[in-house]
Amino acid sequence: MNFIKLKYKDILIDTLIALLIGIIVGALDALFGRVLLAITEFRYQNMIRLLPFLPVAGVFIVLMYRKLNEESMKGMSLIFQTGHGEREVIPKMMVPLLIITTWITHLFGGSAGREGVAVQLGAVAAHNIGKAFRRPDNSRILLITGMAAGFGGLFQTPLAATLFALEVLVAGVIRHEALLPALTAAFVASRTSHLLGLEKFSVNVTDALTWNIQTVWKIVLISFCFGIVGGLFAFTLKKTKLMLGKLIINPVVRIAIMGVILAILMLLLHMGRYTGLGTNLIDSSFSNGSIYSYDWILKFVFTILTLAAGFQGGEVTPLFAIGAALGVLLAIMTGLPVMLVAALGYAAVFGSATNTLLAPMLMGAEIFGPENILYFAIVCSIAYVFNGNQSIYGGQVQFRYFDK
Repeated sequence: MNFIKLKYKDILIDTLIALLIGIIVGALDALFGRVLLAITEFRYQNMIRLLPFLPVAGVFIVLMYRKLNEESMKGMSLIFQTGHGEREVIPKMMVPLLIITTWITHLFGGSAGREGVAVQLGAVAAHNIGKAFRRPDNSRILLITGMAAGFGGLFQTPLAATLFALEVLVAGVIRHEALLPALTAAFVASRTSHLLGLEKFSVNVTDALTWNIQTVWKIVLISFCFGIVGGLFAFTLKKTKLMLGKLIINPVVRIAIMGVILAILMLLLHMGRYTGLGTNLIDSSFSNGSIYSYDWILKFVFTILTLAAGFQGGEVTPLFAIGAALGVLLAIMTGLPVMLVAALGYAAVFGSATNTLLAPMLMGAEIFGPENILYFAIVCSIAYVFNGNQSIYGGQVQFRYFDK
């Protein structure tokens, strides 16, 4: 009986701390996100002037990390190591370095995301708040809580953020004891960032499918494609990082050379269409805009090269863009509703690349409408099966029940 009382007392205390984490992380997400959107708009207006300086920006990023805290360049690896109990300290310098270098990457046209910043920002904040409240025994729970807050505050999808944080550390395992604190922090962070002016991306998808044998096979086919593309992205990113690391050992030289290559190619291919987050491709996918059959491939390639070179940012928003653009192409090929398949690709490619199952389903429901949850459940499940058990997060542990 005493054990049960202590357990629920811990949950209550962690949930109260989660309120504070949600407010702090939500405010930081709003600052980071609003500045990033302003930078994105400024870059589009000055593409020719800014993109040629991408290699210079890359060198500056590497030297900044070397000067201030080189260990912070490991990024999400440090978060996963802490989550698995392999380390106890996360450098505080990681947060300002990551925010500033991600802004720099986007200003000069690197193809990267933003969720990596938000999740790491939330994890570092929660980790240090937990230390301040002397909660060392609950450090993993608070770390998950911070990750949920970071994701939820940036995308304003608190349910998806909660499940993402719960299932991403160990694929196949959910830390149920962190559920209430993570859910609380995600909702508070989402509301805080919204109140501070960060807008949520959402689309009302009203397309419906007529279920028959032909439709079922088409759904299985597009789900298979989404799973393969997401898994291939994770696999290729890992291999490209290793290959470039061996080919060009000096990180300063590596990012400079790759910066030159990226700048030239992105200027030649549609004048910077594949720079930044990829929100231009997402907007076009859901507004009957121009989507080329090769858009998803080029965004795939440029994002991998940008991140493998050493530029900073996340992978998730480019994955949304890749999935949505691929969805448009597959919808045209199969005759399925374009907006619905683009939405399914948006969620499923993200899920297959991160090796998460429940988060992308809820992401789809929160962004494109809860009435579509059945479609997202089916497609994300099939895509998850065919992702090759790959993940963009090298520190993710694979739980194998049947090997026990």
